[in-house]
Order: sequence, then C-alpha cells, then structure tokens
Amino acid sequence: MPETQLNVSLLSHTPDPVTAIALAGRLCYSDSGILSLREGVRGRAPQFVERLVSFSHLSPFEHASFTFGAEGVSRALLAQITRHRIASFSVQSQRYVKQDGGNYVLPPSIAALGGDAAARFQAQMDAVWDFYNEWLAAGVPAEDARFVLPNATETRMVFTMNARELMHFFSLRCCSRAQWEIRRLAWCMLGLVRREAPEIFGNSGPGCIAGTCPEGKMSCKRQGEMRARSEALSALAASGADDAAILAWTLENIHNEN
Repeated sequence: MPETQLNVSLLSHTPDPVTAIALAGRLCYSDSGILSLREGVRGRAPQFVERLVSFSHLSPFEHASFTFGAEGVSRALLAQITRHRIASFSVQSQRYVKQDGGNYVLPPSIAALGGDAAARFQAQMDAVWDFYNEWLAAGVPAEDARFVLPNATETRMVFTMNARELMHFFSLRCCSRAQWEIRRLAWCMLGLVRREAPEIFGNSGPGCIAGTCPEGKMSCKRQGEMRARSEALSALAASGADDAAILAWTLENIHNEN
C-alpha cells in the first residue's frame, strides 16, 4: 500500500467570472435591461467587483463557479471538506471501486519522526490492506469490506464551489489553525483561482490577510508571515504559472503548522 501525495487541478470555471459577477451586481441597482448592462460593465467589471466587496454585497459572487479535481487526499480530508455544504462533490466510491493496491496519505507529524516511523506506519497500512483483501476473498462485498479501511486511505474527487463559497472556504481553511491537509489543499486552490480571477480572490485567504485575525486568543500571531505568503502566491499566479507549478509551490511552502 504505497504513500501518495496531493495533486490538484482547476478543471473548468465560469467564462469571464469577473464580468458575470459585475453584471449580476449592477442589475440589483439599475433599471436598465440586461443586454445594455452587459455593455455598461465592459472594461469596468473589476471596479464593480471591488465595490461589491467593499459593502459586503456577496450574493452576485454566487454566479461564478470553479471546478477542481483532487487526488492524493485522504478520507479524513473528505470528511472535512464536505462540511462546506454549498458545493457539489463527486467522489470515487469505495462501494463500487475495489481498492486494489490502494494508496495512503502519510501525516507530516509521523514523517518527521524519521524513516523508522514512516516504515512502521506503512506496515500498519499494509496490515489493514491485508484485512480488506481477506474479507473480499471471503466473498464479502466491497461495500462491507471497506469498513476496515483507515482514514489515511486515498480518495479522488471532482468538486465545484461558487466564488462566494470559495472566499468563505479560504478564510477558514487557509488559516494556520486549520488541519494541515485541508489547509494545503486550500492554498493550492487559492493559487489556481487567483491566476484566473485576481480581481475576485486577490484578498482571499485567512482572515488576517485583509484585516485583523478573527481567532482572538487562539491567533497564531503570524499575520506578517501570512501576508508575505499570500503576496508570494499572488506573484506566482500573476506570472501565469500552470497548475503543476502552483501545486509545487504549495507542497514546498504549506507545512504542518499546528
């Protein structure tokens, strides 16, 4: 049962998401027809989006959506991300897909203990896999044999969030107090959408990037570091970096900080 690693890509998104949001927002304050409004926002969409953010009118952001593909993530992460209910998920089924030689996610805290600890963890995963295959061989259906599989088991998913939900997701999951695996996923997603729509996501991320830390006494007190990290990601996204380069930056810079 081999170790696996996070892989994230942006599969698709609303064409010209900035204009879609600006048009929807402008409609709320105008008696003009939609086609004339569309002409009116041309070349001015970023300014309209900035104004919508400034007075917290966020419902127009729901008209732009982004679809991601993620592999090398654990079932533990799946349990966390599906708590974000304003999203759509398609997940590899453990009921219909037999986990032949499945992969697992190694927590950094165990990897940090050294090679012996990592080997011990792998041996434990292999033992669990033997139990799984033993039940399959006994005629137990995959939907029941999977009950012995651990949270570390890899899954794959395609999921879609609108821009408003993404902004909320980033505020929670990019924070250093978020669990390491979903935080790493969130920062990678943030880089991908900043590349496509910096006007929307330029100030997205943990709450301390655009204002004061919302965590109160639980704050990590590293606001300067978080802002520097955000600026570095923005520069990478602005350079037109592809998905692989943004993923590589994430794996290098987002670590277990808990």
